[in-house]
Amino acid sequence: MARNSSPEAPLIPPRPTRIAAAETPKAALASPVVIAGVIVAALYVGREIFIPIAIAVLFSFVLGPLVDLLRRLRLGRIMAVAIAVITALGIVAALTTLIGVQVADLAGDVPRYRDTIERKVEGLKDSALGRATDYVANIGRAIHQAGSEGEVGNKPAPSAAGPEKPEEKAVLVEMRERPPGPIETAGTLLSPVMKPLATTGIVFVVLLFILMQKEDLRDRMIRLAGSSDLHRTTVAMDDAARRLSRYFVVQLALNAAFGIVIGAGLYLIGVPNPVLWGIFSALMRFVPYVGAFLSALFPLALAAAVDPGWNMVVATATLFVVLEPIVGHIIEPMLYGQSTGLSPFAVLVSALFWTWLWGPVGLLLSTPLTVCLVVLGRHVDRLEFLDVLFGDRPALTPIENFYQRILADDPEEVQEHADLILQECSLSAYYDEVVLRGLELAARDAARGVLTPEQKTAIRASVTELVEELSSRADETPEAPAAAAHRLVTGGERNAPACGREPITPAPGSVGEAWRREGAVLCVAGRGFVDGAAAAILAQLLEKRGIGTRIVPFSEVARARIDAFSPGPARIACIISLAISGEPTHLRRLVGRLRRRMPQVRIVAGLWRADDEILGDAARLAALGADENVISLRAAVEAVLAAVEAEPRALSSGRVTALSASGRTEPERANSDLAGA
Repeated sequence: MARNSSPEAPLIPPRPTRIAAAETPKAALASPVVIAGVIVAALYVGREIFIPIAIAVLFSFVLGPLVDLLRRLRLGRIMAVAIAVITALGIVAALTTLIGVQVADLAGDVPRYRDTIERKVEGLKDSALGRATDYVANIGRAIHQAGSEGEVGNKPAPSAAGPEKPEEKAVLVEMRERPPGPIETAGTLLSPVMKPLATTGIVFVVLLFILMQKEDLRDRMIRLAGSSDLHRTTVAMDDAARRLSRYFVVQLALNAAFGIVIGAGLYLIGVPNPVLWGIFSALMRFVPYVGAFLSALFPLALAAAVDPGWNMVVATATLFVVLEPIVGHIIEPMLYGQSTGLSPFAVLVSALFWTWLWGPVGLLLSTPLTVCLVVLGRHVDRLEFLDVLFGDRPALTPIENFYQRILADDPEEVQEHADLILQECSLSAYYDEVVLRGLELAARDAARGVLTPEQKTAIRASVTELVEELSSRADETPEAPAAAAHRLVTGGERNAPACGREPITPAPGSVGEAWRREGAVLCVAGRGFVDGAAAAILAQLLEKRGIGTRIVPFSEVARARIDAFSPGPARIACIISLAISGEPTHLRRLVGRLRRRMPQVRIVAGLWRADDEILGDAARLAALGADENVISLRAAVEAVLAAVEAEPRALSSGRVTALSASGRTEPERANSDLAGA
C-alpha cells in the first residue's frame, strides 16, 4: 500500500523495522553493563585525548562539504583537505586572538565601572527593596543579640585566684622569595596557553587524518557494524554523514549569524566589547535550553555597570528576549525542516552527562555528540538502544501504542490517540492500518495463551467503546493535517498508517433501495475473540456509505444453530477472521454452512492480517470455497461496493435480475460453461 512521505527529509533517517530479538538470558545482561562502565571510565580517564578527537570528528562533518566542493573543482584530495584545514585553523586563530584582545580590554576597564556599581547598590539600599532587606537584617541581628546575652548571663564569673599572665608579643617574620629566572618566567607566561595549543594541535592533526581517510574509516565502521548487506549499510552511512554535515553546517551558520546580530545590537546600544559578547552568544547557543540565558547574563551585568541608569539594561534584555524566540521557534524550524531527532529529556540528560564527564567542553559538545550516537543507533542494529533512549521517535509504533492502551484497559487514552492520528488520516485508514493491526497483536497473544479472560474482556470493551465514539466521524482525509500528528503517525516509521490513500466512496446513485435495507450486507464474525470487533468496524464503514448492514456473531452461525439462522434480505455476506497461523479449517466449514443456508448470497472471506504463508498460497485460499478472498478492510469495502455497482449495470443490460452465488450473472455463467465445454 502507498505510504506518506515527509516533505522535509529528517535529520536522522527513519529507524528500519527490525525483527524482535529472542529473549536474552539474565546472565548475559551483565556484559553490556560492564562494557558501558568500561567505556565511560575510559572516556573520563582519557578525556585529554578523547576531547580533541571528538572535536575533530565534529569539525570533519563541518569541513566535509567544503572538501567535496574543492574536489569537484578538480583539486586533489591532499590539496582540498589542506586548504579546508588551513582555512579552519585561520578562523580559529583569528577568533582566539580577537577574544584575547577583547578580554584584556575588558579587564582594564573594570576599575572604571566600580563607582557606577557602588552608586547603584546604594540606590537599591534606599529603595523599598533595600528597606525591606534592612528590616529583615535587623530582625536577624536582634535575634542573634538576644541569644548572645543569654549565653553571657549563664557563664560563670571569672576566677579571682592568681594574677593574669602577661601577654606575649608577636614576632614579625618577613619572607622574601627568590626572583624567578628566565626559564621560570617563560614557563609562567606560557603555561596558560600551552594546554590549549596542545589540544588545538591534536584536533587538527586528527582532523587531517579523518578527512584524508574518510572512505577507509567508513568501511571500518561498516565492518564493525557486522552488516551482511553491504550496499544498504554503505548507503545508510553515507546518507547519515551527509545529513549530519548539513545539520552541523546549518547550526554553525545560524549560531554565527545570531552572534553577529547580538554583537551589532550591543554595539548600537552602547555596551562595551560587543564583539566579545557576540562570539560568546554564538558559542552559548550550542548549549541546549540554557545557552541563550547564559549568554545574556554577562552583557546585562556589564550594561548595569556602565550605565548610571537602567535604560541600557532594559535595551539589552529586550534584544535577547526578542531575538532568541525568533531564531529558536521560527528560523530554526524553517532551516532544519524537523528537529534534531533528540527527545527533550535526552538533551537534558546528555548535557548533564557530558558536562560531568568532560566539563564545560562537554556541555558545548553534548548535543552534537548525542546526535551522532542516535544516528549510529538508527543504522547499527547492535546500537539500536541509543536510538530508543535518546531519539525523539516514539518508542512504540502507533500499532503498539494502540494495543498497549487497550491491553491496559484505558479507553480514554485510546480515544486521545485516535483523535491525534485522525488529524492526519482518514477513519478507514486508521482502522485498517492501526486498529486491525493492533487487534492482530491481541489475536497472536491470545493464540499463545498469554491473555487472561479479564484482559480479553477489557480489550473487547475498549474497542467497542472506541468504535461507538467514532461512529459520528466522517470517513474523509483531513485537508490540513497537523504537524504534531504527522510526526507521531509517520514519524519516519515504515509501518505508519497509509494516510495518503483516499477513502473509497460509492458512485453517485449506485446504492439502490435493496442495498440500503438493514441486513443487506451480513458482517459475520469468526470465532476469534476480536473478530466481533473487526466485524463491527466493517459494518460501521459500510453504513457511512449508505449500505445497510447486520453484525452476525459466530454463535448464530455455529453448527448447532445454523438451521435456525435467518439471512433476511442479505445480498452479500462478509466473513471476518484474524487468522494467525495454520490452515483456517473453521472458516472453510463456516463458508460451507453459509453456502448451504443461503445459496444465492455472495460470500466474501476476509482473512485480515493473516500470515504470509496463508496469503501466498492461492490454492489454500481457494479451498475456503468463498466467492472472493480479501486480506484487508479496504479490500472488503471495495468488494462490497463492486457488488453494489455491478447490480445496476446488470439490470440495465436486461440480462439478469440477481447475482448468483459465484458472483456472476446467470447468463454469464452459462456462457462460461459453454465456452469450457
